[in-house]
Parts: sequence; structure tokens; C-alpha cells
Amino acid sequence: MCDDFVGKWKLVECDKDAFNKYMEKCGVSWPFRKTAVTLSPDVIISNGEEWCIKTESTFKSTKLSFKLDKEFDETTADGRCVKTIITLENGVLKQLQKWDDKESTITRQVKDGQLVTICVIGDVKCIRLYDRK
Repeated sequence: MCDDFVGKWKLVECDKDAFNKYMEKCGVSWPFRKTAVTLSPDVIISNGEEWCIKTESTFKSTKLSFKLDKEFDETTADGRCVKTIITLENGVLKQLQKWDDKESTITRQVKDGQLVTICVIGDVKCIRLYDRK
């Protein structure tokens, strides 16, 4: 089941308004949000001794290396420092981020050949769909 995630994925669908609201609630600056909503990044997922999730775009690229169920320090694309833990349950990678009394979850799962990413903070939810490249 872990192998379902492995590969390169291209963003094909995202409600830009919902994504902007998600980033705003996370505290992301307006200039960063304005640019981020226009991007269609690639996500590359690999799984070896550690998992790796790379996000590549013309604006900014990030790399997240981690072991499941182990909390680590993450610097988000917009520069926030968060405590993160990623788990895998029933085919869903769940990323929990905590910072400044805030909490966000990003879940990823493969459904019908697509990588479905759901970003949630409070009552704000954004769904991003990726096709395998």
C-alpha cells in the first residue's frame, strides 16, 4: 500500500479560493498566497529508510524527509517553524503540524489513480488533486 504513493504527481485540480483561505488561516502572508495559488507544483514521493516528499514549482521547492510516527521540526514553504508528525493508517498519510497554538492536518491518499491531498485548519478545508506523471 505504501508503494501507491511512490512516484511523481502533477497538480491538476484545486479550488484556489479554498487554498487561499487555508493559507490565510495558517498565517501565510498575502504576497506569498497570491503567488502560491497560481502554481501547479509537482510532488515527488519516495519511500526508503525514510519517506521523502518533495514539492517542486517555479516559485519554491521544498523537501520533507521523515520517519513515520516520529515528531520532527519542519520549516514550511512560507517559512513557518512547526512541529510535525506523519502517520500512515488505512492507506492515508496524515501530517499533523503544530505551531503558535495552531494546528493543521494534511492528509494524502491515492484514490482512483489520483493523489488526493486534503488540507484542514479549523473550519477551513482545501482539496488538491494530483495525477501521476
